[in-house]
Amino acid sequence: MAVYTEVPFDEAAALLRTLNLGQLTQLQGIKGGIENTNYFVTSERDGVVLEHVLTLFERLGFDQLPFYLHLMKHLAGQGIAVPNPAATAKGAILHRVQGKPAAVVDKLRGKSQLQPAASHCRAVGAMLARMHLAGRDFAMSQPNLRGLPWWNETVPVVLPFLSAAQAALIRSELAFQNHVAASPAHAALPRGPIHADLFRDNVMFDGEELTGFFDFYFAGCDSFLFDIAVCLNDWCVTHSSDDTDGAHHAERAQAFLAAYQAVRPLTAAERSLLGAMLRAGALRFWISRLWDLHLPREAAMLQAHDPAHFERVLRHRVRHAEHLSTSLLDAPCPAH
Repeated sequence: MAVYTEVPFDEAAALLRTLNLGQLTQLQGIKGGIENTNYFVTSERDGVVLEHVLTLFERLGFDQLPFYLHLMKHLAGQGIAVPNPAATAKGAILHRVQGKPAAVVDKLRGKSQLQPAASHCRAVGAMLARMHLAGRDFAMSQPNLRGLPWWNETVPVVLPFLSAAQAALIRSELAFQNHVAASPAHAALPRGPIHADLFRDNVMFDGEELTGFFDFYFAGCDSFLFDIAVCLNDWCVTHSSDDTDGAHHAERAQAFLAAYQAVRPLTAAERSLLGAMLRAGALRFWISRLWDLHLPREAAMLQAHDPAHFERVLRHRVRHAEHLSTSLLDAPCPAH
């Protein structure tokens, strides 16, 4: 259970009053997740039942959180379906609970769609493109903290835990990604705030309706193409018992890309680097899963994700990068 910090009912109730969210009626810890303490909070104001999520940040500090929370506030104000941080009368959206930084955000309707169809991928692609466009005028900036500099720092740390074949692959791919990052095409990629972790469990659906993207706490400013690649590597790969050989699911991938490009067409630089960025997305999550498995935090309460999943995705992307890029971008748009 991911409740690291117990929150007294009275303290939560006082916070809701300062946010003009009425009288707290229920405070329920949320199971799942590794990073933070989360509670569902239910309140009543003027006869109306309100539902929110209270998050206490266990790793991020008061100085780190404004970027994430203000990005969510900005996107919500632009009509993007994301949790909207609740503010005090003076506009404060970062609070203190049990001495830790905290936020209260809207509770999204529905549930995550872990076995998506093409229709779900189409909805995610369109919303992601809208989110990228809406974030272009966001005033704050922060790099993707799990981007290339972090990969360069972390690969030497996880190398001792790898087999010779794995070490050869991760070294080779890291060298390739450093080469790509130094290229003119990479410099030409459109950039702005990205989610950077938009997996299936970070999106909510109510039936076929996409009700929101959430968990923006890995967000940062990076290429939009990296965000696209992360999505393609999770939403649009073949799954059997949540396992994969890394192969992409053509119908879902084409639906995602067609919907994205109907809102924001990819540039020539993005089209040329899609294969390389699919490899980058797989490498990023292979590295982070290796790190979580072999160098876990003492406070981590849940089992780390299997690094082998993204090792397989990366191997597939390396073998088929050029073919994948062509097949995905040049395929006819799937029928709605």
